[in-house]
Order: sequence, then C-alpha cells, then structure tokens
Amino acid sequence: MKEHQGAHAFNSERQTTVTIGTFDGVHAGHQKIIERLVNTAKANNLESAILTFFPHPRMVLQKESGLKLINTIAERKQILETTGVDHLIVHPFTHQFSRLSALEFVRDILVNRLKAKKVIIGYDHRFGRNRTADIQNLREFGEQFGFEVEEISKQEVEAVAVSSTKIRNALYEGRVEKANNYLQHPFTLTGDIVKGRGLGKDFGFPTANLQIKEDYKLIPKNGVYVVKSRIDGKTYFGMMNIGTNPTVGGEDQTIETYFFDLEQDLYDKRLQIELLVRIRDEKKFDSVEALKIAMKQDQAFSGQYIRDNYAE
Repeated sequence: MKEHQGAHAFNSERQTTVTIGTFDGVHAGHQKIIERLVNTAKANNLESAILTFFPHPRMVLQKESGLKLINTIAERKQILETTGVDHLIVHPFTHQFSRLSALEFVRDILVNRLKAKKVIIGYDHRFGRNRTADIQNLREFGEQFGFEVEEISKQEVEAVAVSSTKIRNALYEGRVEKANNYLQHPFTLTGDIVKGRGLGKDFGFPTANLQIKEDYKLIPKNGVYVVKSRIDGKTYFGMMNIGTNPTVGGEDQTIETYFFDLEQDLYDKRLQIELLVRIRDEKKFDSVEALKIAMKQDQAFSGQYIRDNYAE
C-alpha cells in the first residue's frame, strides 16, 4: 500500500476505484466496503484507493463535541495496510477544505487528482459544503465526468449492525470484547513506556507505564483488563490497569501494564497493547494488602482466560 499525504501528492498512471470516509476503527462495516473496493479494482484493472481525512471532520467543525477516536491516524494506517488496498490518501481536513462545493470536490479531487473511474460509497453518503450533496448528485457528476458510482446498500452494511459510535460507546462502558467483535480485531493502545511512581514494583507487580501522546485517542473505561503485546518479536500477556490508583492516593489517570513472564526493562520502548477482556472496575481498597490480594486474583483470572482462549 502506498501512502499519500493529501490528494495533491497522489500520482498514478492508472485510473482508480475510490472509496471515501474517515474509517475510524476500520470496523466490520468498513471492511465490507474496502473488500468490495479491492475486488472491483482488480476485476476492472484499476488501482484501488481510499481517500480518508485527518483530523476527523468533527474535530475541526465541532470542536466542542470532545470527540475521541478509536484509532490514532498511525493505528488506522496500520490496519488499512492489511486490506490489500493499493493507495491510501490521507487528506488534511481544514475549514477551507470543508468549504469546497460538491462540484469542486468531485472535479478537483476525485477526477483531476485521483483519476476516479469508479466510486464506491456506503449508503447515505453525503459530501460537499455543509454535506448537502447525496448519492443522486454523485451519480449526476459521474455522468458528467465519466465515472461510475456504486452504493453499498443499507441492508448490506446494516447486516453487520456496526458503527464507530457503537464501538466508542462499548469502550466507554468497558465492554472491550463487544468492541473487538464489532471491530473484528483487538482494540489497541499505542504509546511510549515512561517512568511512573514505581509502586507496582514494591507490590511485586512491576508495571510498564504507557504514555499516549495523541489527546484525541479514546481511552476505555477505568478498570483492569487482560492484554497482550508483541515485544521484541515475542507475544506477552499481562494485565492492565486504567485509572488513578486511588488506594495509594493517585489522582491523575495512568495506564499501567504488568506483563507476565517478562523480566526486561521496557523504558523508552514504544508498545502497541491489545485489550482482550475487562476483569473488574478500579476501586479504592481499605489497605495496600487488600489491593495486593485483588491483584493476585486478577492475575489468576487472567491466567485462566489466557489458557481458555490462547492455549496452543
């Protein structure tokens, strides 16, 4: 997959089959559209191209919404790499771009820049200034500029009964298994391992403190999770606490992971951690000893979950 920073950077000798969207989460519904895109391009000897946007339009036009995203832009690219798409165009979404008329968007971006011969979109797709243009307008532009339009039907997309909003809500509620089912891949947190307070080591559970620089990244509900990660080419399981560590007087939210059977120093490493299942809420225990007992119970739960679901 070739990546292009903006439509102006796209350059291909061949015509394309294009789909358009933010694709946050790259969930099952998105995957259905992308699969159709790739297959259609191959069948018609065209290049397949995804036109996506960053920042998310709502982050620009509705800043007060406080929208958090399922994926960072880097995570989104990583998932799209696996889909077989030829080109990913990440176009900067700005107020100026949002003012393009439907005609300007189709003529200047889809036709002149991306050389679209076919456009595949999900049902109820709207575009152009104030999102006033619809599928019928796009078909009319297609007749004018010589490209075909294919709409993924409402029935096809709703057959997987999924949306980015449903995934976000599941994560905010801590229902990570449900979110993973919608996504059809594990929800991940990606960041750098930095020094924390070092309390986990004192408890016998040395933790890696994950710092995520992207403030738009959605963080699931506070609590304890079973997780896994690839570290230096090997898979490690562990348990992650998202929260403030109230038992020991914490106030700021941290993301700390205790990896089982891992001895090495992880400081300054960049890790991507998959969340598998939520064990329990974070709570304030009456004593540090009570917290230690709960952590041992969490470890026992994690071990059983891993044996039940990942035993070779």
